Amino acid sequence: MDTSKEKIRHILQFFFDKGENASQAAENVNSVYGSDTIIANHAQFWFRRFRSGNFNIKDAPRSGRPIVENIDKIMEIIESDRHVSTVSIAQELNIAQKTVWNHLNKAGYKKKLDVWVPNELTQKNLMDRISICESLLNRNKINPFLKRMVTGDEK
Repeated sequence: MDTSKEKIRHILQFFFDKGENASQAAENVNSVYGSDTIIANHAQFWFRRFRSGNFNIKDAPRSGRPIVENIDKIMEIIESDRHVSTVSIAQELNIAQKTVWNHLNKAGYKKKLDVWVPNELTQKNLMDRISICESLLNRNKINPFLKRMVTGDEK
């Protein structure tokens, strides 16, 4: 049975208010929700916390690597100027250059000739390619230039 941490902590607080000890509370919780729901040491930790007067059952915020929420800002910068570098974006948003690079690659952008371009073709680009190929095929029917082409490999 899937139970949330906060729900178990509420139950532990109930047993604390009732006057039971942590081991009994852990046994009662495990008998209802399954044998691996909570261990006695964890219940004792929460009982110590309740005894000290801290009845906040939510997890404390943790330090660590911040979640990057600048993806939209990165995309706005790229859309406004396709020639911008990852270094200047990183300096402007105060994040790592590798983070900018990873987000642009995930969004499907590649750096081609100092310009950020989407990796997928737009409908216009696709239609342009089709029309160019058709014109080359028609030209080959009139004047067969493809037979004159010489191809080779490394040898």
